[in-house]
Amino acid sequence: MKAFGKILGLVLLGLLLIIVALGFALSHLFDPNDYKDEIRQIARDKAHIELTLNGDIGWSLFPWLGLELHDASVATLAAPNKPFADLQMIGLSVRVLPLLRKEVQMSDVRVEGLNLRLTRDKAGHGNWQDIGQPAPATASAETPAQPAAPASSAKPDTASQPIKLDIDSLTVNNARVEYNDEQNGKQFSAESIQLSTGPIHEATSTPVKLTAFLGTNQPVMRVKTEVDGKLRFDRVLKRYQFEDMRITGEASGEPLQGKTVTYAAQGQILVDLAANVAEWSSLKISANQLRALGELKAHSLDTTAQISGGLSIAQLDLAKFLDSIGHPLPPMAPGSLSKVEMVSRLSGTPTSVTFDELNLKVDDSTFSGRIAVEDFAKQALRIQLKGDTFDADRYLPPKTAEATSATAARQAEVQSSEAGALAASGDTPLPAAPTKSGWSTAKLIPVTRLKALDLTADISFGQLTISKLPIQNAALKANSQGGLLTLETLRGDLYKGHFAANGSLDVRPMLPLVNLQTRINNVPVEKILQSQGQKPPINGLLTLDSNVTGSGNSQNALIESLNGTANFVLNDGVLLNANLEQQLCQGIATLNRKTLSGAPRGKDTPFKALKGSLVFHNGVASNPDLIVSIPGMSVKGDGDIDLRVLGMDYRIGITVEGDKSAMPDPACQVGKNFVGVELPLRCRGPLELGAKACRLDKEGLGKVAAKVAGNKISEKLEEKLGDKVSPELKEALKGLFKR
Repeated sequence: MKAFGKILGLVLLGLLLIIVALGFALSHLFDPNDYKDEIRQIARDKAHIELTLNGDIGWSLFPWLGLELHDASVATLAAPNKPFADLQMIGLSVRVLPLLRKEVQMSDVRVEGLNLRLTRDKAGHGNWQDIGQPAPATASAETPAQPAAPASSAKPDTASQPIKLDIDSLTVNNARVEYNDEQNGKQFSAESIQLSTGPIHEATSTPVKLTAFLGTNQPVMRVKTEVDGKLRFDRVLKRYQFEDMRITGEASGEPLQGKTVTYAAQGQILVDLAANVAEWSSLKISANQLRALGELKAHSLDTTAQISGGLSIAQLDLAKFLDSIGHPLPPMAPGSLSKVEMVSRLSGTPTSVTFDELNLKVDDSTFSGRIAVEDFAKQALRIQLKGDTFDADRYLPPKTAEATSATAARQAEVQSSEAGALAASGDTPLPAAPTKSGWSTAKLIPVTRLKALDLTADISFGQLTISKLPIQNAALKANSQGGLLTLETLRGDLYKGHFAANGSLDVRPMLPLVNLQTRINNVPVEKILQSQGQKPPINGLLTLDSNVTGSGNSQNALIESLNGTANFVLNDGVLLNANLEQQLCQGIATLNRKTLSGAPRGKDTPFKALKGSLVFHNGVASNPDLIVSIPGMSVKGDGDIDLRVLGMDYRIGITVEGDKSAMPDPACQVGKNFVGVELPLRCRGPLELGAKACRLDKEGLGKVAAKVAGNKISEKLEEKLGDKVSPELKEALKGLFKR
């Protein structure tokens, strides 16, 4: 038996040597380059591809089944002269014996100079769809297909396992992938692709490193990127992991306006196709100054993916960040948006994203609530926030040079009028009517953005500062769609009073249309004027109802087209630096043909109420029913307020009871002859002057003098007649002198 075993061993050794010798002979004596035409034909017949072999073919048979191709290209049979792929060299080898066990044990796989060109034509057909398809002419000439073998003749091996992979390494040098869509003209490319891996084994971590330059033409973008990490996969469980993943790179192009973004992302990625879930944990993202942490999870990958997770953005200077990516903000107050941070839960789909449990800090303000983009394509934005304090003025652009120049010109005109407005004496001429407009002609409304805006907003503030007005407990509700912005409400407490407004802005017509309704209740008017940098000519609690419309895209155009109505009441007020009583004393002294002996006793005129109505027509407000309740006199007025130049022109009638002070000026004493007499005033000039722009109307004063003279004659008749004539005759005689 020992001899038999020894003989059998020698026989097997001899057979193995024969096989090795045969493999060596085949690989060295047989040259595959002599059979290129046959190889091409086999590729056409079996793989249905057009294979072009311009370089040499190298091969080995045992113990490695090796293949090396040089300068080869592949095309579809539908377009054999348009290769979709070519390469400079590919080299790989497989151990022969493990193939019998359905194991693929490969040495290093190298690919050099691969070019892959994918094209979709104008009809929407991609050249990759023809890969493996017979040529059209060949397909038409083929004989009818034979009936398929009965299914029972070959039972599938449901328990079979996938082929086991075992590759020492994979290296791809200088590869390029290009995609061209002729339907929309878009192009995408990935160039200078470098890929290297460690040993590739099932269910083990494989080091992977990939670098590439990516580019698109719509918009023009160039991206340099590098991916590094460890890839782990289990094809049986359909589970794929990218451990310790890190992506770094730089991006530039048209969307960045010539700026460069340096970005990085890292974390652990898991994709489980059996459960249709994926997650990105230990997420870290950076882009220039932006730093973010978080986690993302996705489910329902087989249908519409649903995303959830959390995101935290560290404090950053948002203004500088946006400028660094080519999207600078409009000019704002220094330091605006310099401290912005956010923490939120998020959820979304491929077309939407929602930030819930949002905590957002913007400079000195803190907001909580919810922000959602319901549709990326429609830019459908939904905002529901609650803030503590917010100064909106610091985020508004400063005045343009044109607006500043217009304001300066108007202020100079006002100062010139004010210099000569000595209201206390009443002797100076009326101020000239203003002619300079302080309104800007710069574009005010971003029409293009508003036309595309789909917005629903519900925001509340503990304190909102806008136009320098500190609004307490402010609430804002607005929506915009299709170019129509609707202000449902803007309300709040203002200087212990209250206000509310609603209206709309329609940018669909050629000229934007504005409609605004306001209600102001018991708000100190002087506080409003002071907040706008004006010296108030009047104090008092303002109650106002208005409904106005306007059209245009600048302050000047909106004012010039202003139409509508308003009603106002100013209670418990004071006309500052305007002693109407003194002016009236001057008028009475003139009628008495006397001179005031004392100096003016005060600068202001208090009043109980000032009220009336306004009718706006193309920027001019008519006020036909002005009534002022002043102790000792009643005041009625009729005039216009020209909002285009912020000027006024009024005729005022004042009925007085006289100087009722403890020691009245003798020249200002009111006798019976002044009872019921209405003294005229004319007020003209800039609104800022208030009552300082009022003067005695000397033209109307002559009529008053005639009436007073009639009263004096009537008094003398009364004295002469006494009780000697009937009352009817007395009245008739008095009437002769009152006409």
